[in-house]
Amino acid sequence: MSGKKTIKIQTDSDEAKEKELEADAAATDKKSPVGQSEDTDKVKVDDPVKDLETQLEAKEQEAKESYDRLLRVSAEFENYKKRSTRELEEFRKFANQSLIKELLSVVDNLELAMNSANEHETIDQGLLQGLEMTHREILKVFEKFNVKPIVAKGEVFDPTFHEAVMQEETDEFAANTVVNELQKGYLIHERLLRPSMVVVARSKTNKDN
Repeated sequence: MSGKKTIKIQTDSDEAKEKELEADAAATDKKSPVGQSEDTDKVKVDDPVKDLETQLEAKEQEAKESYDRLLRVSAEFENYKKRSTRELEEFRKFANQSLIKELLSVVDNLELAMNSANEHETIDQGLLQGLEMTHREILKVFEKFNVKPIVAKGEVFDPTFHEAVMQEETDEFAANTVVNELQKGYLIHERLLRPSMVVVARSKTNKDN
């Protein structure tokens, strides 16, 4: 009976060893994924470099867009400066336009007075000379500010510079020619200040008796 007990004890020991071996094998199997995770981590180490490259490309694109915007703003500013300079020059040229236009009526009255005085022999010559001197001084002021009279009489009618008040039948002038000037027109820096009021020639119509 003692021999059977010994055999049973040895069998239990073998089973225990087999269980230990199985446990070791299971532990080894569980460790193997850890190695795979290390390999995965090595792959992930490269990702930050790619992220940096992507960020660098984005920054370069952003810098290019900023530079393009700077060029556009610079061009717009240059155009603004040119436009402002041009507008300032225009303002300087025509700043006195309203005042000079008011003086035109003074010149008109002086010219009427001189024409009327020349028709009378008894007129005081000193007074006439004073009128003529005043007239010349005003015309000098006009010339200083680039104001000049429009040549109208004998010229072809031009609606840009002439205002036709009436027509006159005549054979002395070709049709549509200015035959008389009722009020003198003026230009300021080649811009119309006041049109000339004129009489325009019209060909005589032949009437059958």
